[in-house]
Amino acid sequence: MAERASRRLKGALTMDGKAGCSVAGVVIGALALVALLVGWPQYRVYQQRLAGEAALAEAQSSRQVAILEARAKKESAISLAEAEVIRAQGAAKANAILQNSLGGPEGYLRYLQIQALENTKSSLIYVPTEAGLPVTEARRLDQR
Repeated sequence: MAERASRRLKGALTMDGKAGCSVAGVVIGALALVALLVGWPQYRVYQQRLAGEAALAEAQSSRQVAILEARAKKESAISLAEAEVIRAQGAAKANAILQNSLGGPEGYLRYLQIQALENTKSSLIYVPTEAGLPVTEARRLDQR
């Protein structure tokens, strides 16, 4: 009998047969379950840390893009302002040349008035007199 018990114990320890395989499967399953229970919370913390780092990197990248866009708009505005100043200086020089060649500001204003009259399509034109008042046609209104 002792020999028989010794054989059974020896068979269980050497994992001979079906009983040994099922015990090994249970042990491996239990170890996997313990590893999962210990490792899962740590994996979740690691995953959340990576997600936080990704969100931070995205926010920093968005901030840098916004800064670069603002710089580009500022440089564009400066260039447009410089171009406007150059255009205004050119117009002022052209006006000064015209004004001086037409005998001063009064001559230049008459020149502008003549140009405006050429561009109008109206049949009735009021011409200012020497006092700067327009000539009216009061008699034309009485004929109605």
